[in-house]
Amino acid sequence: MKVKTIRSLILIMLTIFFSATIVVAGSFDWTRDLNVKADADPSGFRAQLSTRFKIGDAQVRVVLGNVDRPADAYMVFRLGEMSSMSTDYILSKYRSDKSKGWGALAKSLGIKPGSREFHALKQGSDLYSYEGKQHKHNNGKSKGKSKKG
Repeated sequence: MKVKTIRSLILIMLTIFFSATIVVAGSFDWTRDLNVKADADPSGFRAQLSTRFKIGDAQVRVVLGNVDRPADAYMVFRLGEMSSMSTDYILSKYRSDKSKGWGALAKSLGIKPGSREFHALKQGSDLYSYEGKQHKHNNGKSKGKSKKG
């Protein structure tokens, strides 16, 4: 009787896990395509990250070495940019909260669901279309104010 109960419990837990993963992934489906591009051209991807976020290759390599997938590195840099938090802080949040999904992580950094910034995250990467554009990410605050972390 106990074996049946344990099996049933495991089956329920797996069902919940995979259902939650599908829901979380649905909002950020574009990360799959970004991972494919990055896997096809790793050095080009690193160069794009370096150019887009105006950082050195060494920092890009550090972040790539501390995340599960290349798109996760993009998200770490992008969330840092949007929240005005350091890359190290975002990486620590990523490590502790990645199972909750990118939406929950963004929310924990002060990026409100429904905001322009949150919608920009869900729409996709600007990595290959950035071309030096200035991005405004003030989370609804007046100019000159930003979060420090």
